[in-house]
Amino acid sequence: MTFDYVYSLDQGKGMSEVTRGSVTAQGNCFVVSGLGLKSYSDGKTLWMVDEKAKEVVIDEVANDDVFTNPALLISSYRSFMDKIKVNREGSDSLDLTIALDDDTTVRFVLSTVRFSDPSDLSAFTFVTAGLPSSYVVTDLRP
Repeated sequence: MTFDYVYSLDQGKGMSEVTRGSVTAQGNCFVVSGLGLKSYSDGKTLWMVDEKAKEVVIDEVANDDVFTNPALLISSYRSFMDKIKVNREGSDSLDLTIALDDDTTVRFVLSTVRFSDPSDLSAFTFVTAGLPSSYVVTDLRP
């Protein structure tokens, strides 16, 4: 699936930290673009790439975190109904608000949601071997 998103955070002072981007997801694999970063995940490893800063951070994926795994947000948002308010749901869109424990609310507006046949899983990995020497690669995996 692919979709565009707008993410906003309200810590009781009105909406702030508005982020726009796009997502491609397949199962637990995803590619997310936003805030000048591009994150790739094969479901186990997460590569966060900042081309402007010429940095790559590699870490493990938290498969139960809807904030880092957009595929989980789409596929299981109904199971979080005690914390989620669905503002609007359409055939190619979803607008929802999540209430966090500290009175913070997070709003996700997903648009142009499209489903397609599965693709090659290599699209969800990032190979650091061919990067220029100017890149800093930090591997945080244990």
